Amino acid sequence: MDAVELKRAARDHMLLHFTDMPAFAQDPLVLVRGEGPYVFDTDGKRYIDGLSGLYCTQVGHSFGDEIGRAAHAQMRELPFTSNWTVAHPRAIELAARIAALSPPGLERVFFTSGGSESVEAAWKLARQYHAARGEPQRRKAIARKVAYHGTTMGALSFTGLTSCRAPFEPLAVPTRFVSPTDSYRHPLADDEAAFCRALLDEIEEVIEFEQADTIAMLIAEPVQNAGGCLQPPEGYWAGLRALCSRHGILLVADEVITGFGRLGEWFGVSRFGVAPDLVTTAKGITSAYAPMGAVLVSAEVAAPLYEEGRTLLHGITFGGHPVSAAIALKNIELFEREDVLANVRALEPHLAAGMDSLRRLPIVGDVRGSGFFWAVELVPDGPDSRFDAAQREELLRRFLPGALVRAGLIARGDDRGDTVIQVAPPLISDAAVLDELVERLGEVLLAVSTHMGVPTS
Repeated sequence: MDAVELKRAARDHMLLHFTDMPAFAQDPLVLVRGEGPYVFDTDGKRYIDGLSGLYCTQVGHSFGDEIGRAAHAQMRELPFTSNWTVAHPRAIELAARIAALSPPGLERVFFTSGGSESVEAAWKLARQYHAARGEPQRRKAIARKVAYHGTTMGALSFTGLTSCRAPFEPLAVPTRFVSPTDSYRHPLADDEAAFCRALLDEIEEVIEFEQADTIAMLIAEPVQNAGGCLQPPEGYWAGLRALCSRHGILLVADEVITGFGRLGEWFGVSRFGVAPDLVTTAKGITSAYAPMGAVLVSAEVAAPLYEEGRTLLHGITFGGHPVSAAIALKNIELFEREDVLANVRALEPHLAAGMDSLRRLPIVGDVRGSGFFWAVELVPDGPDSRFDAAQREELLRRFLPGALVRAGLIARGDDRGDTVIQVAPPLISDAAVLDELVERLGEVLLAVSTHMGVPTS
């Protein structure tokens, strides 16, 4: 198909994920090629892939030939066998590699096809663990408000977004929601220790009210995506670990976004010096060159599954697919060869300074992030103000998409919490690309300011 035919067929036949379909149908953006940190549309226009696809094209778009050779070799050797009662070499090798890269104690790996499946699998593993220990009454979970953990019915249970949950209620897992780590506008924002204590005390109160022996797990992202890169205060993750250990609750780190380098570590929770009981991951495990996900499981949680007469009561046909596993192994090899983690660590201060420079614009109320994972929160009239629903609709859904296209930048506007624009560039980006990203984002913010009647200086 040529460009016109592609756009017509997209309008006529595709249902896009989380997409305003009437807006898309007006002028579909169709991306046809990638190169390094850039992607190109049907007209040949170049964009910075400022969202890494969807937080997952970690090594960018230039390794297709090399990764393709790894996939081709696996297809010639063994195109498919499931991980149901049998194993194959690539999945075994990948499980061993991931276990070696993981926080201490996470020795077992259960493969899935993506992030929602990983979260769903973590819940089932948690339930089976508690049942095997004689505590089948542990049927509840704790998650955070505004957080997003997936769209399957189990994972959706942990998603603290009313707009996502309400159409599908009642949901599968009874879940209690606590405050996210959003310090912007919080009365204790200037006292990090007090802010952290307040967050942990709230969780303790929920556990006491619900009764600790009814709660199976607490799930949280190391840095929360929805709401705009919400950073944990110092001591927060250590506090979660201590609290869960004290009450026999499994601690689950959802690393679908933060895993595989986004924060400059193989797993983001390592940045906070904590080993959870389970880790969910996907996206960056293959740098999106193929779909795949995984759950990392501690030796303690996995132990009951090795008792005589027990069976792991969960399975996914394509979990650990041989070709995806071969691609994931090649992706890890590329991470090491290209020194991807070191690149993120080295350039984090540079990106942070660039993003912080956007505070000069009155529309920017807050800038927050870490690694290659950043957000700006937008305000109409000073730091304590908020855009109302009609303004958010105009800004994020009507004006912003076109402004980003004109600026040649792929980024994300989001109002699942307050009004934010997020960027998450490929982890191979150099300083020049990061500077270009910040410059284009600044152009977009100026355009948005003018359109929304917000001063530009």
